[in-house]
Amino acid sequence: MIVYDKQILNNDALVDEADTLYKGGFISKEQKKFIKKELPVFKSQDNILVRLGFFLLGNLLYSSICGAISILGLSSEHIFLEICCYLFAAVGFVGSELLAKQNFHNHGLDDSFILGALLNVGFAIGITTEGYEIVIAFFVAVVAIFMFLRYLHLLSMLVFCLAVTAFLFFGMFEFGDLGKAILPFTAMILAAIFYFVTKKLINNLNESYYYNGLLLANSFCLVLFYLSCNYLVVRELSAELLGTEIKPGTDIPFAFFFYGFTFIVPIVYLVQALKTKDRIMLWISFLAIGFSIYTIRFYYAVLPIEVALTLGGLILFAIAYFSIKKLKGKESGLTFKPDRINHSDAILSAEALVVASTFGMKPEVKPQASPMEFGGGGFSGGGSDGSF
Repeated sequence: MIVYDKQILNNDALVDEADTLYKGGFISKEQKKFIKKELPVFKSQDNILVRLGFFLLGNLLYSSICGAISILGLSSEHIFLEICCYLFAAVGFVGSELLAKQNFHNHGLDDSFILGALLNVGFAIGITTEGYEIVIAFFVAVVAIFMFLRYLHLLSMLVFCLAVTAFLFFGMFEFGDLGKAILPFTAMILAAIFYFVTKKLINNLNESYYYNGLLLANSFCLVLFYLSCNYLVVRELSAELLGTEIKPGTDIPFAFFFYGFTFIVPIVYLVQALKTKDRIMLWISFLAIGFSIYTIRFYYAVLPIEVALTLGGLILFAIAYFSIKKLKGKESGLTFKPDRINHSDAILSAEALVVASTFGMKPEVKPQASPMEFGGGGFSGGGSDGSF
């Protein structure tokens, strides 16, 4: 399924590891350059600005090809308008395949053709079905997962997650007011199911190439699970979809459940993240806690904004201070000490030796200067010049 050569994928992973070791101080800059020179890798761009520039250049190339096709199809305007997006999507597929064959991966040019194909598939299905949302979401999800599986394109996995969510929403709309009413609970249950499914896939993963995409989907499920029953989201969607008017002194159905969900879930995320040392879940829990506070303040302004910000800052400072004091002396587990990969001198020589023995490099070792000078004579014995 993957279009790329497996050996180049493995080489790319090794180069990433070498870059990590270099940033941690385990190997020298010369050793890192030697590794990158000896291992053929993809044509990719790590600099986000350079990648964005190539993405814009790829969009210009894509639009130029589509423009040339449009000029050729102007003679049959009505028929061409019905099939033009299919032709443009085909251009995206062909361009993605050609760039992948030339080892372009996360470069910018390939992004423009992959995302262009996804966009034109959505437009094409929309024109054919006259804007039937659930069908559009279904086909975009199918094409997006195909793009991820074949080209290992992370943004395609994000598009897949969004398309599946849209498919769920529009599917529930088909059931009328009942589907709209139970939509939060349906989204919550499906997010939980897919979270554990992706977690199991990650744990049983045989090919590491799909790890980042599955991790993205797993994190997306955490966000969707929280937002599905967040009080602000549910209340505003109820007003938008069901036309529910919340009068003073009244509240939405199951309000206490949504209140509790809004505050309990971020705390559960935080505890689980600290327990499993999951950094992504930790950041999601922080964002969820902040959004929970915003949710309540959106409806109930207990304190003036300047007083609330001041008290919030003092509370965060106190939490950070006492956490640092508590964790500063710990050597293992959850600790305030920096990551060993970034700061470590204890195993520097061992890592350099492993890399040197693996790639046939001979590390330079400067001998310790001897306190006794030889070669010039002038000592209690014969020197190289014969003097005593």
